[in-house]
Amino acid sequence: MMTAHDPALSGGQSRDARPHAIVIGAGFGGLAAAVRLGARGYRVTVVEKLDEPGGRASQFRQDGFTFDAGPTIITAPFVFEELWALCGRRLSDDVDLRPLDPFYTVRFDDGQEFHVNGDDKAMEAEIAEFSPGDVAGYRRYLAESERCFDAGFTGMIDKTYATLGAMAGALPGALPDLILRRAERSVYKLVSRYIKNEKLRQGLSFHPLFIGGNPMRSSGVLSLISYLEREYGVHYAIGGTHALVKGLAGLITGQGGVIRTGMEVAEITVEAGRATGVRFADGEHLPASIVVSNADAGWTYTRLLANHPRRRWTDAKVERAKYSMSLFVWYFGTDRRYENVGHHTVMMGPRYGGLLHDIFDAKLLAEDFSLYLYRPTATDASVAPEGCDTFYVLSPVPNLDAGIDWSAAAEPYRRRIEAHLEATLLPGLDRHVVTSRLMTPVDFRDRLLSVKGAAFGMEPVITQLAWFRPHNKSEEVENLFLVGAGTHPGAGLPGVVSSAKILDKVVPHASTVV
Repeated sequence: MMTAHDPALSGGQSRDARPHAIVIGAGFGGLAAAVRLGARGYRVTVVEKLDEPGGRASQFRQDGFTFDAGPTIITAPFVFEELWALCGRRLSDDVDLRPLDPFYTVRFDDGQEFHVNGDDKAMEAEIAEFSPGDVAGYRRYLAESERCFDAGFTGMIDKTYATLGAMAGALPGALPDLILRRAERSVYKLVSRYIKNEKLRQGLSFHPLFIGGNPMRSSGVLSLISYLEREYGVHYAIGGTHALVKGLAGLITGQGGVIRTGMEVAEITVEAGRATGVRFADGEHLPASIVVSNADAGWTYTRLLANHPRRRWTDAKVERAKYSMSLFVWYFGTDRRYENVGHHTVMMGPRYGGLLHDIFDAKLLAEDFSLYLYRPTATDASVAPEGCDTFYVLSPVPNLDAGIDWSAAAEPYRRRIEAHLEATLLPGLDRHVVTSRLMTPVDFRDRLLSVKGAAFGMEPVITQLAWFRPHNKSEEVENLFLVGAGTHPGAGLPGVVSSAKILDKVVPHASTVV
């Protein structure tokens, strides 16, 4: 499938004399990279293994229901607005983005609920419902979250770090502040410094799970997410998150770029230490002046550069890295509506730290679980037939290092989740499910080409952040660049989109390319 025509792809010579850039992968990082490269004078071809753009953010339709396959929580819309502005357009020209209130509901195992939004007075009232004595501590925590945002988001997110010295030099103000912020302290420990109630500690510290991190060891700087949500809100794109994918694809083709889907890259070709293009699984070679990989960083180095000697990101180093957990996702539609269920619900299980240990360290599929329940039909009736609801429920699970046989474990696990949902938020669920589909860690490995089936690439621990992650400008091959969750700054929509912004600093402008 090709979403725009390029004569050079049909055996003819392209009359477009601009230097050619290939982007591997049409996830958010790859699409954002393509827009930025197009704005800087490149002729861009995006190549995607799947049958439509989106990557983890793909979308599928089944029995009249529309399902977002991956990311659903949209924060920091300004990172998208920048891309539209590069094309002389506004985000609102193509995407109907709606703010959510509440942002999400955290439901604890005993049924008590914590409703999160951006109104300080409303939030303090929510805090007081759990623990009046924690209101003052919550105010201090928010101030700390803002300082972490200034140091860890504003100070770092679109910076490039070629060396450790460059990292220190690039952060003359932020680095001392990160030390002051005790970056090695976990998010959970940072929250606990200000909050005494255990439920509130959980409700304010779980956010690293959204980017593949364990709240018990992810850097406390990631508490910046609380401020990010409060300041910029949580949003939904009408039609689903894939509406943003469609919008970005439209920007690319509007710049004269090409998106080729159903094209699996087998190799990044290299001559004299420089990337020269890609070779597809069918043997076709597509030449380019530069190559940008939005594939999993580990996959890029161990598979796409398998025949190229590597000094830093060797197979052994990629294997030794710490990886995020994976995800078990059940997509389902019902023939009735559940009006009391909100757009986003985080369902805490009976254990917190113990469950996280089982997932990240012991690599066990525990009897209990915590869940994220997504009901887009709370906001957008267009994604389900009339009178019906579209859902997905997500459970963090160990990555494939656990050795779980998902061909045997998936359906029993789904039934346990269904029984829990029926007993809590969705009465009569087993009688009302009319369409169903599963995604397991095996799909992350085989369909999305993620090392170890990790849903978010390398885990965001302090020793795998910034300079310690695979660099945006490859350390191994000239004219090769990386974007997406596996490189700096990391996973989550703001992170992967901002990784493409770093290309403005490390990729030469097309006018300078011979």
